[in-house]
Amino acid sequence: MIKLINVCKSFKTQKILKSINLEIKEGETLAIIGSSGSGKSTLLRLMIGLIKPTSGEIWIKDTEISQLEEEALDKVRLGMGMVFQYSALFDSMKVGENVAFGLREHTDFSEEKIQNIIKEKLKMVDLEGYENVMPNELSGGMKKRVSLARAIAFNPEIVFYDEPSSGLDPIMTAKIDELIVSTQKALHVTSVVVTHDMASAYHIADRIAMIYEGEIIALATVKEIKKSKDPRVTAFLHGIYMEKEEDEE
Repeated sequence: MIKLINVCKSFKTQKILKSINLEIKEGETLAIIGSSGSGKSTLLRLMIGLIKPTSGEIWIKDTEISQLEEEALDKVRLGMGMVFQYSALFDSMKVGENVAFGLREHTDFSEEKIQNIIKEKLKMVDLEGYENVMPNELSGGMKKRVSLARAIAFNPEIVFYDEPSSGLDPIMTAKIDELIVSTQKALHVTSVVVTHDMASAYHIADRIAMIYEGEIIALATVKEIKKSKDPRVTAFLHGIYMEKEEDEE
């Protein structure tokens, strides 16, 4: 479903990602973990086409997207959904209008069909009947669920999640985890989840990729990653601080 070949990304002189090679299978849930500044969010933004790689190829199904113009890229993005870290809802729009935003921008669906989609997707995230509520009346967890409803409005093949449990209490985090799992099962989507929450990663993921200083140092199933002997992986999994190795002169 997604394939990255020798992908590098630099901002000015700073190398953020170094020769990333990664294949994400159709229908799987891949969790991407790593410490702050490791490059995991940059990797997500590359896959959805929000930024372009310095070098390398990014394939979404049979389309290489790194060199596409914005109009062609928008067509590819119609098969993707994105749940942002801070929900990114339009504060001036009601919940239903937020969910319908992309549908109204990119389709010629009738208003009746749009309303049916709004109701269907809100029901999937347990927010049935919230169409006319404003975002400022919602909790953080409810906003995340609206963001997910908007992300799946097109029945996408791929859903990207950027720190979906960030800022949420353990109960709501568990709720979001269950929604990620149920969405994958209901829509058979391929899910890519950037997270720092290992309990969530263990629960939702088929495989886990760990980025360390711009490189993928581990890519394995949950069971395999727990047994990793790499000290960088085990330190992250157990919350142990490791000083970065200084480059030799």
